[in-house]
Amino acid sequence: MSDNAAPAVGQDAPDFTLKNQKGEEVTLSSFRGEKNVVVVFYPFAFSGICTGELCEIRDDLGAFESDDVQVLAVSCDPMFSLRAFADQEGYFFPLLSDFWPHGEVAKAYGVFNEDAGMAIRGTFLVDRDGKIAWSLVNAPGERRDFAGYREALEGLSS
Repeated sequence: MSDNAAPAVGQDAPDFTLKNQKGEEVTLSSFRGEKNVVVVFYPFAFSGICTGELCEIRDDLGAFESDDVQVLAVSCDPMFSLRAFADQEGYFFPLLSDFWPHGEVAKAYGVFNEDAGMAIRGTFLVDRDGKIAWSLVNAPGERRDFAGYREALEGLSS
């Protein structure tokens, strides 16, 4: 696991700029003041549980992404793998590559597994002020439950 601890609720979300599956740079802080952002770390493109979770986001995109919320999915895969993954699965939200420097963003969020060279399943809801509003970190092989995310998002809306 990463030596860094996951940022706690109320702390500033570590900022980052990563390339999406199309090679375009996406910066977390660019959403500040405009949208809440759900940052979804996942181990590997094309793997079973990861594909299922991202398909859940894709199939219920309205519950995850709206005028108020942006989804950013992050893995340590290279950009070209993410492009093929997005094309195959029909993902229309950004898949961000934390490939090089390898896992730096996952490390900043405390979800990088050094031994395996991958991110573990971490989900972070970042509010419009750039603060962590909710988070959930799952062990490898453990599917995440998005129910808590939905509750936290409703709390931000009210």
